[in-house]
Amino acid sequence: MSSRIEQLEQSMNDQGLDSLLVTDPKHVYYLTGFASDPHERFLGLLLSRGEEPLLIVPALDAEAANAASSVTKIVTHSDTDNPYQLLQQQFKGSVGTLGIEKEQLTVARYEELSASVSAGQFADIGPLLRSMRVNKSPEEIKRMKHAMELIEEVLRQGLKSVKTGVTEIEIVAELEYLMKKLGAQGPSFDTMVLSGPKTALPHGTPGDRKIQHGDLLMFDMGVYADGYASDITRTFAVGEISPEQKNIYNAVLEANLQGIQAIKPGVTLASVDQAARAAIEKAGYGPYFLHRLGHGLGMDVHEYPSVHGNNTDLVQPGMVFTVEPGVYVAGLGGVRIEDDIFVTDNGVEVLTSYPKELITLEG
Repeated sequence: MSSRIEQLEQSMNDQGLDSLLVTDPKHVYYLTGFASDPHERFLGLLLSRGEEPLLIVPALDAEAANAASSVTKIVTHSDTDNPYQLLQQQFKGSVGTLGIEKEQLTVARYEELSASVSAGQFADIGPLLRSMRVNKSPEEIKRMKHAMELIEEVLRQGLKSVKTGVTEIEIVAELEYLMKKLGAQGPSFDTMVLSGPKTALPHGTPGDRKIQHGDLLMFDMGVYADGYASDITRTFAVGEISPEQKNIYNAVLEANLQGIQAIKPGVTLASVDQAARAAIEKAGYGPYFLHRLGHGLGMDVHEYPSVHGNNTDLVQPGMVFTVEPGVYVAGLGGVRIEDDIFVTDNGVEVLTSYPKELITLEG
């Protein structure tokens, strides 16, 4: 049995949970080592006090589960079975408090679960799992570094396709081809390539706009590798850009550096956001920094913590999160520079290494 399951069972005792049901496929993988995408089919890890852990998987995943899972008691269900009846059979009568992942369960699945299992009450185990996941292990950091090395190599090779007349979506296609070619599982989110005035859209959609001389060109992308995500943003100049665009770039770069410098265990997440935001405000672009400084990163590309100016949670060793200040001026363009950082016992390690100084591509 994995040490993570043992930790979770101890927390069950501490919090008065009689049983808990983990249904998020990422959490099943985190706890058992078995990775799958069950689609609409039921997947669940059941832990009950005094009982052996049980993994319930679709029948078509039985072989993979037996090969990968640290949980050895595995039951399967076919497409014609009712998995909730199967789950019901695992309980000896009623259960006092059943832990579930409220954010993961749909209303329909919750109704099926509550109709099948007699529970005195349901408790949300989302915060418990979040608190486990926030402290990344050396093995997790190793996997994340690999994901970051892959996306940076994708960027290096992908920049060769940039030239005037090429469309944003053509560059996206090349980048996502390179992701798979270089060994990634796939993109960790929709790859974003924006050019010219569209760079002023923090979450713009790549399209058929052609790259032009004088454009700002923004890449925001990441990959999954070994179950863990990377996320990087870099902004380039295509040929000569305007003095104000250069000023914006320098302001965002300074904010990125100040944000990273502010990170150490024990400070608030709010103070990290504020340090970066102060640099942009000093340069006169405060109203154009439209979003939080960053977000947690790991098995999900967006997870705890949220790095914003009102979050008084403390920075902890083991956290991984992004630092991604940006300035977005309609009609002129935008700049975002994003790094992934790991909080150490004494400070911070920047996991991304792609150069951040302004790079001019041939227009």
